[in-house]
Amino acid sequence: MLNRGLDKVELLRIVEAVANEKSIDKEIVLESMESAIQKAALTKFGTENNIRVLIDRLSGEIKIQKVLDIVENVEDTSKEIILSEAQSIDTKNKDLKIGDQIFEDLPQIDFGRIAAQSAKQVISLRVKEAEKNRQYEDFIEKQGQILSGIIKRLEYGNVIMDLGKAEGVIKKDELIPKELKGHQIFLSRAHPQFLAKLFFQEVPEIYEGTIEIKAVARDPGSRAKICVSSSESSIDPVGACVGMRGSRVQTIVNELHGEKIDIIKWTEDLPTLISESLSPADIQKVLIDKDNKRIDVILTEENLSKAIGRRGQNVRLASKLTNYEIDILTDQEDSDRRQAEFKERTENLVKSLEVDETLGQLLVSEGMQGIEEIAQSDPEDITKIEGIDEGTANELINRSKENLVKEKEEISKRLTELGMEDTLVNLKGITQGMLVLLGQRNIKKLIDFADLSSDELIGGFDEIKGKKVRIEGYLEEFTLSREEADQLIMAAREIAYK
Repeated sequence: MLNRGLDKVELLRIVEAVANEKSIDKEIVLESMESAIQKAALTKFGTENNIRVLIDRLSGEIKIQKVLDIVENVEDTSKEIILSEAQSIDTKNKDLKIGDQIFEDLPQIDFGRIAAQSAKQVISLRVKEAEKNRQYEDFIEKQGQILSGIIKRLEYGNVIMDLGKAEGVIKKDELIPKELKGHQIFLSRAHPQFLAKLFFQEVPEIYEGTIEIKAVARDPGSRAKICVSSSESSIDPVGACVGMRGSRVQTIVNELHGEKIDIIKWTEDLPTLISESLSPADIQKVLIDKDNKRIDVILTEENLSKAIGRRGQNVRLASKLTNYEIDILTDQEDSDRRQAEFKERTENLVKSLEVDETLGQLLVSEGMQGIEEIAQSDPEDITKIEGIDEGTANELINRSKENLVKEKEEISKRLTELGMEDTLVNLKGITQGMLVLLGQRNIKKLIDFADLSSDELIGGFDEIKGKKVRIEGYLEEFTLSREEADQLIMAAREIAYK
């Protein structure tokens, strides 16, 4: 619109077209163009100047002028001029006097890329503002009247109507009950399977069934990860999806407006799959808890930010891709955690069994995690630990059993004090220790337990302000699997909702 070589007649045609398209006055479009050119002229000739721009309404000729005030004493040479100099410039006007203005013609400007973009923004803003004002004027007069339109879409229960030159909104509470309850077709470009179908179209090997898409995870418009495998060893599934010089995947990236796509070779070896999913980070160790669908990834401090990614994106997508909750730990954090766990278990054994710290450390280092494990052990298993004879082994087992009985009595008393409902206490699969923790959180009735989710029981992850945050579960310390948590909840619901 604002190129140097723009024809005068063409400019007027553009004005006419914009005015008709937006249903606004041509004068508004012309004034917005004048403001845009003025802004560009100030950038070129100096913002200290007073510049005006005029577009001839008949010919389309653009005139750029510097405005100078005629004064007796000049204080600002960029905006002021004395009378004698003004008369020498404007020789045609013999009636000039102090207080008047003269207009000095400036050369036409060659709009650079930045100046042209700035001018375009000014025009766009002015036109949008005029369009809004026009819409307001059009519809303020229709207040109280019945209008007809076409339903375009639903947004959060509100109906968006096409009214011709504008859109209208019928709020959810302004609809008649049971309206718009017919069949609705929901479409999506953000669903992970949309990406999968694009690969299905672009990669013949996927269409033919030679390559299979195993999993997809997306942050729509930003980044995605896709796992692929091949039924034929001679075919590289990643290379086939990338295509010659990236031609296949680039077609999909263009369709998704630049969404970055990581293509990963599928493997049944979970540690390898996790490591590939967290690329470009180098992983040292992967610890897998299949029962709880959790994974601890150990790496160096230098690889921490690579594994997590911007705002946690990389680890979040890897978690979705593998269907495992992933915790990222540095090697130092892993070491500190292990030392803390060793110390805690040792202190528990020392306190519960009344043994010295050395024996407690020896039991923990040999895999004895708690008094329950010791109580269920045979003396022969414990005597295999160097330095422990049969008599000591029997004593440890007896003390563990006595401690468990004592704990059970104390817990039973505590449950009575908490006022736990009998139907919850008698729920199959729930232990006394679990009941105490639930009671402390005011979950004392079966119906309250039935309304919980598995994440509330065993913990999970939530995204807060773009970061993946660990949410502690009520019964997290009991290391229930998600399946076990679901079974407990469903059992409670079967009884509570009968």
